[in-house]
Amino acid sequence: RKGRHMGYGKRRGSTARTGMVSLRLQKRLAASVLKCGKGKIWLDPNEVNEISMANSRQNIRKLVKDGYVIKKPVIIHSRARVHRKNEAKRKGRHMGYGKRRGTAEARLPTKVIWMRRQRVLRRLLAKYRESKKIDKHLYHSLYLKCKGNVFKNKRNLIEFIHKAKAEKQREKSLADQAEARRLKSKAARDRRKDRVDEKRGGATAQDETPKDEPAAAAPAEGDKKKKEKKEKKEKKEAKA
Repeated sequence: RKGRHMGYGKRRGSTARTGMVSLRLQKRLAASVLKCGKGKIWLDPNEVNEISMANSRQNIRKLVKDGYVIKKPVIIHSRARVHRKNEAKRKGRHMGYGKRRGTAEARLPTKVIWMRRQRVLRRLLAKYRESKKIDKHLYHSLYLKCKGNVFKNKRNLIEFIHKAKAEKQREKSLADQAEARRLKSKAARDRRKDRVDEKRGGATAQDETPKDEPAAAAPAEGDKKKKEKKEKKEKKEAKA
C-alpha cells in the first residue's frame, strides 16, 4: 500500500492492466511521416493488430495509404461572430461611452490625426504639381498654408486652388486688356501725329511762294507804328 502511494504501483491505463496492444511507436512514426504532432494522429481501433505489426516508416506510409492512419483535421475556431461584431462596430454600434476604456487622446491621438491630414494634403499638392495643374510658386504658397492649418480637409484645399487659379486668370486677362488699350491709344496717338505732320507739311508747301513779300512789308508797318507812337508822345509833352 505504501509503495503504491510512493509511485511504485502500476500506472493507470497501462496496457498490462487493460490487455491492449501499445501503439506508441506507431503513433510516433505516423507523426513523423505526416509532419504533425502525436495528438493529431488517429489510429483505426478496428485494425489494431495490423497497425501494431508496423514498425517502420514504410509500413506506416502503407497504412496511411490504406486509411488506417489518418491526420486529424485542424480544429476550426470560427471567426464569423467576430467579423459580424467588427462590421457592426464599423457602422458605429457597440462604441458608446460604456465600451470605451481610454481617453479620446489615447484612443486616437491628435498628432496622428494631424499627420494623416498633412500627408493627404501634401500628396494632393505633389500630384497637382506633377500634372502641371499648379506651378511651383503656387505649390510653395499652398504648402505653407497647409502647414499653417489653413485647410481642414482635401475638399477645402481643392476649392482654394480653383479660386486661386480663377483669380490669377482674371488678373492676367485684366492685364492683357490694359496692355491692349495702351497699345491701341498709342497707335491712335501715332496716327494723329502723322495726320498733323502731314497737314503742317502741306501748309508750309503752300506758303513757300508768297513768303518773301510780307517779309519786306513787315518792317514798313513796324516803322509806321513806331512813328505814330512817337508823335503821340510829343503831343502829350507839348500839352504839358
